[in-house]
Amino acid sequence: MSVLVNKDSKIIVQGFTGSEGTYHASQMIEYGSNVVGGVTPGKGGTTHLDRPVFNTVQDAVDQAGADTSIIFVPPAFAADAIFEAAKAGIKVIICITEGIPTADMMKAYAYVKQQENCRLIGPNCPGVITPGEAKVGIMPGFVFKKGKVGIVSKSGTLTYEAADQIVKQGMGITTAIGIGGDPIIGTTTKEAVELLMNDPETEAIIMIGEIGGQLEADAARWIKADGNRKPVIGFIAGETAPKGRTMGHAGAIVGGDDESAEAKKRIMRENGIHVVDSPAQIGMKVKEVLS
Repeated sequence: MSVLVNKDSKIIVQGFTGSEGTYHASQMIEYGSNVVGGVTPGKGGTTHLDRPVFNTVQDAVDQAGADTSIIFVPPAFAADAIFEAAKAGIKVIICITEGIPTADMMKAYAYVKQQENCRLIGPNCPGVITPGEAKVGIMPGFVFKKGKVGIVSKSGTLTYEAADQIVKQGMGITTAIGIGGDPIIGTTTKEAVELLMNDPETEAIIMIGEIGGQLEADAARWIKADGNRKPVIGFIAGETAPKGRTMGHAGAIVGGDDESAEAKKRIMRENGIHVVDSPAQIGMKVKEVLS
């Protein structure tokens, strides 16, 4: 089993014919993802990468049965792309775009939450991959092998690092979810962990966070309240970051006392999570916990 995306997902690319959309769509198609077409307003009726181009997401839903969308649209227009996908009935919306204005994202977030059975991943994320079935994102697919470990991460690079370590320890991944590092994201750490906790094939979960915000603390407390059903291995990036300065991701800025790496690791440990102090320890810790 998998979460969010699988071999049956019918994927469209919003911003299909642009340079980013073209490059990553071709990589997704090469991986074997079921890309049924893409959307570029004004180019409907043409083909691109041997796939149909639609003028609107609604056309893609009506004509190709699309249920999953990945967004490569410039920041000024990306929130509108999220609105359009949600309104058309897309079930999984994955927004790669970084730098979307916060005011725009607040409106898009609220709209998605009002839709039934609609989930937004991102923005400013690497996407979602279920190895051997579907890559809906910008991650290097060759790193990921099928297995029993789920990954939830704010960091794209650390997602790939964790997956590589898992594979080198002779294990593999069920689904890896890059939730994104912006202040307002569609799916939280807790919500992504819950998806994997309820997946029967996932036996352990890696939770990678960073300084700033309460997402990891909220997830940790939920994991304990849920009964620590599966082992969770945690890492927090940004331990040496200076207080009050945004580091990398727009959401990675320490505001309160519980938002530092040290405080988050303490909260995670208090709630039964196996915390490592370096990303280099993730693979070994997972193997240790599962054995």
